[in-house]
Amino acid sequence: MSEHVTNVETQPIPGQKPGTSGLRKKTPVFMQHHYLENFIQSIFDATGGAQGKTYVLGGDGRYFNDRAVQVILRMMAANGARRVIVGQGGLLSTPAASHLIRLNRADGGIILSASHNPGGPDEDFGVKFNIANGGPAPESVTEAIWRASQQITRYRILETHDVDLSSPGRRQLAQMEIDVVDPVADYAALMESLFDFNAIRAMIAGGFRLRFDAMCAVTGPYAVEILENRLGAPRGTVVNRLPLPDFGGLHPDPNPVWAKPLMDELFGANAPDFGAASDGDGDRNMILGRGIYVSPSDSLAVIAANAHLAPGYAKGLAGVARSMPTSQAVDRVAAKLGIDCYETPTGWKFFGNLMDAGRVNLCGEESFGTGSDHIREKDGLWAVLMWLNILAARRESVADILAAHWREFGRNYYSRHDFEGLETQAAETMLADLRDRLARLPGQEIEGMRIAAADDFAYRDPVDGSVTEHQGLRIRFADGARIVMRLSGTGTSGATLRLYLERFVPGPDRLAEDTQEMLAPVVRAAHALAQIEAHLGRSTPDVVT
Repeated sequence: MSEHVTNVETQPIPGQKPGTSGLRKKTPVFMQHHYLENFIQSIFDATGGAQGKTYVLGGDGRYFNDRAVQVILRMMAANGARRVIVGQGGLLSTPAASHLIRLNRADGGIILSASHNPGGPDEDFGVKFNIANGGPAPESVTEAIWRASQQITRYRILETHDVDLSSPGRRQLAQMEIDVVDPVADYAALMESLFDFNAIRAMIAGGFRLRFDAMCAVTGPYAVEILENRLGAPRGTVVNRLPLPDFGGLHPDPNPVWAKPLMDELFGANAPDFGAASDGDGDRNMILGRGIYVSPSDSLAVIAANAHLAPGYAKGLAGVARSMPTSQAVDRVAAKLGIDCYETPTGWKFFGNLMDAGRVNLCGEESFGTGSDHIREKDGLWAVLMWLNILAARRESVADILAAHWREFGRNYYSRHDFEGLETQAAETMLADLRDRLARLPGQEIEGMRIAAADDFAYRDPVDGSVTEHQGLRIRFADGARIVMRLSGTGTSGATLRLYLERFVPGPDRLAEDTQEMLAPVVRAAHALAQIEAHLGRSTPDVVT
């Protein structure tokens, strides 16, 4: 087949507006005629074109990843890109892609993933554009992409054979260079530069046992190389290690519900010392100790208090940041360390400005995402290695570290209740009704708690002054308890109500109480204030984390 560029006539396709983490739809939607091509061309059109630029490309290996990579390569060549760094087999974890963008000073990257959503012919697919700092495109860019998608009349594509991505090496596509790279090597080297691999290796050699569940997703090869090959964990430490297009039928979301086999192992007889899991594209994490689950909010706080134990963070932290719904546990650590703590909307892109400005180098979200300024994405394996470094340095169990942390800082009991697959209009009406009543809530008492403040969270970026509004309804009580409600932006069908519940206990007398029992009055208050059952016809969440 002779290579030639074709200008394909097209027209706007409704609904191509990127959400919190790019454009996510059901896989058959992306496979429709022109759908993927329209969106990719809109990315180029909205960002000044691809002429002469360098990009990073890869994805989590879910169904349609292999075909989408080939289409995008041909479109990059047709639009004049100079060079593309693509993961072998079209694979790259999201953290590894962010690192490669920064390492190669690329102009941006296209990441194919729907993160923790299921994959398969009838499940979810996604496309995300990351900018030159390695982080997700800010709202100004995603809005421009959406506008371009509403005006598109043609896309450009090179008619040619598929590119061989089966082995590392340089390829050529028209005038564009393609560097097929080992998806793991550069990322693993970065991790080795940040953490004390010798100390972790010695801990494992001394009998420390761990289990990592890759959930048949992209982190399998990364975890095998780092945990087994470089750190000496026995073969088989990494389970569900082979990335599969449908994630082996698993839901690749590392939480107590979807990673139940790992939970059962860590809470069972002869449990290992440490357990962890990561998600579809490798940016989320779940941390477990023998007989204990570490909430993402507690994990962030413990890491903040102990980050100096890792060589890459020995100088201490400049500042920390958390998403608004994330518990305030890390705020207490920041106060003791004398560093700033920023509260941002949900979405990793809001941390980028703070990190680029040097204001923070540790951040996290309650949705199982933790990371630092080593890249501009959350990073599941980074969090796992940070915990292993802390364990190796302190020579204590996960349970002992958590207990000591709560004794020193008190405990923020925290939980998220998800109501999934809701009728969107009903969910929006419920929040609108509550929003209308927020100003009248302060001073009222419910479940024995007095409401101190209530608002619809808005964020002014301290770096560029941009304002982001309507980021979640907050109800704060005089005793420090808190309720947050928002609709999720990561699903592909219906609406998901996320209900966040928090209660602080200074301790130490009640620090070992059950989380859901401690939060029961806060839960009842949330249901009564929002009239959840009346609006949604449901009183029980689908997922509790």
